[in-house]
Amino acid sequence: MVVPLLSLHIKSLGASPTIAGIIGSLYGFLQLVSSTFVGCWSDVVGRKQSLLACILFSALGYLLLGMSTNVFLFAIARVPVGIFKHTLSISKALLSDLVSERERPLIIGHFNAASSIGFILGPVVGGYLTEREGGFYLTSFICSSIFILNAGLVWMLPWDEENTVSSKHEQTTCNRKMTENILGKVNQDSQIKAVANGTKKCDVPLWSPWIQVVPVLKRIKSIACSDMWDIFLVRLLMSVAVMLYYSNFVLAIEERFGVKPKLTGYLISYGSTLGALAGFLVGTITRLYQHNTYTILLHSSVLTCTLILLYSSALSIWTVILSSTFLAFSTTVGRTCITDLELTLGGNHASGTLLGIGQSVTSVGRIIVPLLSGIAQEFSPCGPPTVGVGLGLMAVLIMVMNKSQYSSARNIKLNSE
Repeated sequence: MVVPLLSLHIKSLGASPTIAGIIGSLYGFLQLVSSTFVGCWSDVVGRKQSLLACILFSALGYLLLGMSTNVFLFAIARVPVGIFKHTLSISKALLSDLVSERERPLIIGHFNAASSIGFILGPVVGGYLTEREGGFYLTSFICSSIFILNAGLVWMLPWDEENTVSSKHEQTTCNRKMTENILGKVNQDSQIKAVANGTKKCDVPLWSPWIQVVPVLKRIKSIACSDMWDIFLVRLLMSVAVMLYYSNFVLAIEERFGVKPKLTGYLISYGSTLGALAGFLVGTITRLYQHNTYTILLHSSVLTCTLILLYSSALSIWTVILSSTFLAFSTTVGRTCITDLELTLGGNHASGTLLGIGQSVTSVGRIIVPLLSGIAQEFSPCGPPTVGVGLGLMAVLIMVMNKSQYSSARNIKLNSE
C-alpha cells in the first residue's frame, strides 16, 4: 500500500528528486548496516523472538510515517523501518530450517507467492486512498495496524523451534562435509560452523548474541569477499536493475502516458497477481529444468533485461502492460533461484546469517538506486530503467563466466539428496 506512494508523497512535501534520493539512500544504508546483525541475531536467539521484534518496530516506523507532514519527519519515520524491516529474510531462514534442500525452491517460491498477494491488493487500496484528502496518512496508519496484527499471529504460531534447529543442524553437517570434499571450502565452512553451533539456545548464554555479532560479521565479510563474491554481485546487479525499473514507475507512467495513480495501482496489482502465480509455478519450472537452478536464473535474468528494455522504449501503455506481464514471472523466478543458490553455495546451516548477508547486498542497491534514479530522471523518465538494463547485462555476463562453479554447486545439491 505504501511503498509505491512514497515518491509521490515526498514530492508533495516539496522535496526535489535529489533530496528524495538522499532520503531513500538513508533507508538503504540502515538496511545495509542492520540486516546482517539481525540475521546473526536470529541464528542465536531464535526466529520467533527476532521476528516479533522486527514486526513491532516496523509498525512503529509506519505509524511515524503516517504523522510525517514535512521532509524531516518523513526521514525520521524511515529510520525504524530501515533498521528492523527484515521480516521476509527471517521468515525465509525459518523455512530453510524446516525443509530439505530439494524442496527449498518450491517452498520459497510459495512463500514469495504469498508475499506477492499483498502487492495485489495493496497498490489498489493505496492508489484509491491517496487520491482523497489525507489518503496517504490513512494508508500508513492501516499499514501499521497490519504489522501489529502480524505480531499477534507470530506470537501464536505453535512451532517447536529447538527441535527444528537441532534436526536441521544434523542434516547440514553431512552436507557441509560433502561441500568440503568437492569444492574445498574448508575455510568457509569452519568460519560458518561457529554460527551454526550458536543456533542452540541451550548452549549459548543470554548475553552472547551481542558478544558474538562482531566476530561473526568479520567472518562473513571474508566469505562474501572470496568464494561467494560472484553470486552476491549477481544479486546486487539484478536487484539494482529491477529497483531502477520500479523506482519511478508511478511518476514515469503519469508523465509518459498521462495515467493516474489509481490506474497505475491496478497495473501494479496486475503484475503482482502474475508474480504470485509464478511463485506457485516455481516447482514445475525447476522440474522442467531438472533442478538446474543456475540455468533458470540465467534465463530469467536475460528475460528480465529484455523486458525492462522493452518498457524503456515503449510508445504506448499496452507495451508497458505486455512487459509487466512477463516481467512479473521473470523477477519472481529469479528471486527464488538467487536465494536457493546462496544457501546451496554457502550451506544452510547458518541460513539466517547467509540471508542476512544477501539482504545487506540488496541494501547496497537501495543506497545506490535512489541517487542513481534521481540523477537519471533529470535527463529522462526512461533513464532509470535504461541504466538497469546495462547492469542486468553485467550480471548475465558474470554468470556465464562462472558457469563451472554453479554447476559444481548443483552436483553437490543433487548428491546430498
